[in-house]
Amino acid sequence: MAEASARRHARIARDERIAEMRFSAGVLVAMAVLAIVGGVPAGGVDPIPALICIACFAIATKVPFAVGEGYTVPTQLAFVPLLFCVPPALAPPCVLVALLLRSGAAVVLGSTPTSRMFLTAGDACFALGPAAVLVAAGVQSAADLTGPALAAALVGQIAAEMLGWAIRERPTLREQLGEMWVHGVDLALSPVGYVAGMSLADHPWTVLALLPLLGVLAVFSREREARLASLVELNQAYRGTALVLGDVVEADDGYTGEHSRGVVALALAVGDALGVDPLQRRNLEFGALLHDVGKVAIPKEIINKPGKLEPAEWTIIKTHTVEGQKMLDRVGGFMRNVGLIVRSHHERWDGGGYPDGLAGEAIPLEARIISCCDAWNAMTTTRSYRKAMPVEAAVAEMTANAGAQFDPRVVDALLATIDADDEAPALAA
Repeated sequence: MAEASARRHARIARDERIAEMRFSAGVLVAMAVLAIVGGVPAGGVDPIPALICIACFAIATKVPFAVGEGYTVPTQLAFVPLLFCVPPALAPPCVLVALLLRSGAAVVLGSTPTSRMFLTAGDACFALGPAAVLVAAGVQSAADLTGPALAAALVGQIAAEMLGWAIRERPTLREQLGEMWVHGVDLALSPVGYVAGMSLADHPWTVLALLPLLGVLAVFSREREARLASLVELNQAYRGTALVLGDVVEADDGYTGEHSRGVVALALAVGDALGVDPLQRRNLEFGALLHDVGKVAIPKEIINKPGKLEPAEWTIIKTHTVEGQKMLDRVGGFMRNVGLIVRSHHERWDGGGYPDGLAGEAIPLEARIISCCDAWNAMTTTRSYRKAMPVEAAVAEMTANAGAQFDPRVVDALLATIDADDEAPALAA
């Protein structure tokens, strides 16, 4: 969310400006074609309701609601009434005027770089869809608008938005499906705009009744922005705490710190191969970084002992998973979830691990990934009590223990990740 917000207020690079100019030229040409084909009715256009709708549209653009990497604005409240007070062919130019008012004011006030003006025409592309549908249906005025025509116009709007986004950003199908909620917001607000639009012919000022609603939404928007800013700041504090703990581990034992960083890189690659979601990936990253944080509580003579550990010493070593969880529980927030992963990263697929004897899917996926990557890194690096194992031998060891110590699916993803990298020995080291 923080990155998406920063992008919306950042300068546009030269290549992006050129691409936007081309896209905007296409949008403007489409507007001109629609204006020629659709024409203007003989009775002309009543400017008062049109200007009111344009002003309300410009105001609505200043009420953003951020969700994930995207955001939405309640412009549908003004866009639907706009279709009732101007011919469909003129709706896209009116939307462009509203967006220019918004962008121009932001540039004058210094809240937006001038370069973002290049996005304005492209942002109006969504209006081309409903305008084209209504022109094709022969709609010339509000008297011609029917429920089915407006429903078809909404479908055209969604199609134009998706097509415009596909041309500008080239998103994947999964990304487009993930942003379908934006169209849901437009559909939810359309009936309110429809009611306002129906009364425009007799009461041109009716659309002003939408302003109090926009005011309420603006209050909610500002409150949400403040809460998100606090959330981002808190998340950064958690990340900073995790990184500090990672530095403590490295300062306490150089090998453990280096080992943890190696496990992080490999675990993230395996997680990506398995298609973990963003929250799991975040927890995987910090779980891998801090999986051995509990070792700061273990005596150094045991950690660095060159020979085989005695049973009593091994019992002490095994407490590092629980100690690590206790430390992360004190941090709080999402680090509690990371603590659960740290606690479970020495569990075995067959139930023979520690500290809880979990088995199979009962072990968190992130812990199963870290377990495999931890073992791989441990085998392929030199430790105080033995030299590094050849990569071929490590592969054989991982394969032999798939289904016993390790999740077979994770082992397959790990070995595929190693095979896919041209520098497997460097990854191992």
